[in-house]
Amino acid sequence: MDIKLTSKDILEKEFKKSVKGYNIDQVDQFLDQIMEDYDNFERVINELKAENERLKEELSGSIRKSSPQPTTSNMNYDILKRVANLEKAVFGDKLKEKL
Repeated sequence: MDIKLTSKDILEKEFKKSVKGYNIDQVDQFLDQIMEDYDNFERVINELKAENERLKEELSGSIRKSSPQPTTSNMNYDILKRVANLEKAVFGDKLKEKL
């Protein structure tokens, strides 16, 4: 969605005058109303963009917080299992002879 006009563009727009033209005051009043709407739309869009960014950050923060952390007892068990496997691989039969 490209916005082609700004409230400043509307304000600075000039129309050529002709004998059978529109009432200049009515055109100016209508353009003033359009400018107010544009300003309100721009304000709402900026507020929504800011809220969207805040919600994205909040969502990404909650995803990081919800990732499960391994418990200490599970980590210890895994470490002990790995150490035992390494000892078997390194020492092999020598470990059995000492027992």
